[in-house]
Amino acid sequence: MYRSFFKHIIDFTAALLGLIVISPVFIFITICLFVANSGKPFFFQPRPGKNARIFKVIKFKTMNDKKDKEGNLLPDAERLTSLGKFVRKTSLDEIPQLINVLKGDMSLIGPRPLLLEYLPLYNDEQARRHEVRPGITGWAQVNGRNAISWPQKFGYDVWYVNHISFLLDIKILWMTVIKVFKSEGISSATSATMEKFKGNY
Repeated sequence: MYRSFFKHIIDFTAALLGLIVISPVFIFITICLFVANSGKPFFFQPRPGKNARIFKVIKFKTMNDKKDKEGNLLPDAERLTSLGKFVRKTSLDEIPQLINVLKGDMSLIGPRPLLLEYLPLYNDEQARRHEVRPGITGWAQVNGRNAISWPQKFGYDVWYVNHISFLLDIKILWMTVIKVFKSEGISSATSATMEKFKGNY
């Protein structure tokens, strides 16, 4: 009952209240990033949601669009602005996804929505992460986030799908608050962001 009905109601209510409470912070960051990113405070990208349905995830834009001489985007570490680094470190870049929750695209808690290009790379077990709505935070995020390997991350995602409950969501929410204050797992061991998933070998 929780998984199929109450979870969505709680998500919507909490996201609405959350946006109202943090609206001053939301507006302030939007203005700062509007200036820092040449009028582009938000980042929109298509991602697969529940049952792999495509939607556009909304985040604060933490990297600029600087390119090399050939017209290719520079590496993430070189495009991550000082303000963007702070916004990422404090996880404030996730705030706009509350709008995705209100729209029903996402949940507060669930597997993170990943890139479309990963869809054909999942094995059958990994693809089960799409049996539920993706989340702003999730079991993988509180167990390492970008500092763990892809197999570990997918393992945590599927474990969550198999064990969804109200108490588990409360636990993940509390652990997320602690992780945010400690700024743990923001980057992988070798780059500013998580390395791309290249499939199972």
